[in-house]
Amino acid sequence: MKLLVIGASRGIGARVVEAALERGHQVRALARSAAQMELRDGLEPVPGDATDPAVLAEALAGVDAVVLALGVPKDASILWKQVTLFSRATEALLPAMKQAGVHRLVAVTGIGAGDSASALSTVERLTQKALLGRPYADKDRQEEMIRASGLDWTLVRPGLLNDNALGKYRVLVEPGEWRMGLISRRAVADYVLRALEDDTTIGTAPVLVR
Repeated sequence: MKLLVIGASRGIGARVVEAALERGHQVRALARSAAQMELRDGLEPVPGDATDPAVLAEALAGVDAVVLALGVPKDASILWKQVTLFSRATEALLPAMKQAGVHRLVAVTGIGAGDSASALSTVERLTQKALLGRPYADKDRQEEMIRASGLDWTLVRPGLLNDNALGKYRVLVEPGEWRMGLISRRAVADYVLRALEDDTTIGTAPVLVR
């Protein structure tokens, strides 16, 4: 496949790029800092703003699927500043995908987004609200948009992230199984690629934990 990875220069997005190239896919990597990415066979870095419809329209040309893996800076400002990146990027992306005729979307959000908030204990819910309440409120909006889009979507909700090796991990599809847990970014990337290669994941929103 030819993939557009949005948020490709760091975190889960960077791991998705690595995993996709290892599987032989072509990757168009969209990020503000994409120009700093190391050039590799099959990789096309595209510097740009993921909320800009014109940038997205150009980046979508000729791709088969999109991975949306945006993150926000890890600093104290997320405690008090309103976060709108996820919803603004999604709001721009969905119509651009339809215009380009691209139907497959895998979006990485997180446990606690949307209906997966029901899986959190009271302590976990209060802690997440205190530390990440603003980003997760925006992830809620993002998930609602994607679910209503009519696209062939999969939502991927990792637990607490680390940079460990791939290892084994669990894909918890049923709400009764959902729980908080650790998961490596490499494992999340592995599942993103598995989901893109498996149409039975369309319309699902699993939680990933080790």
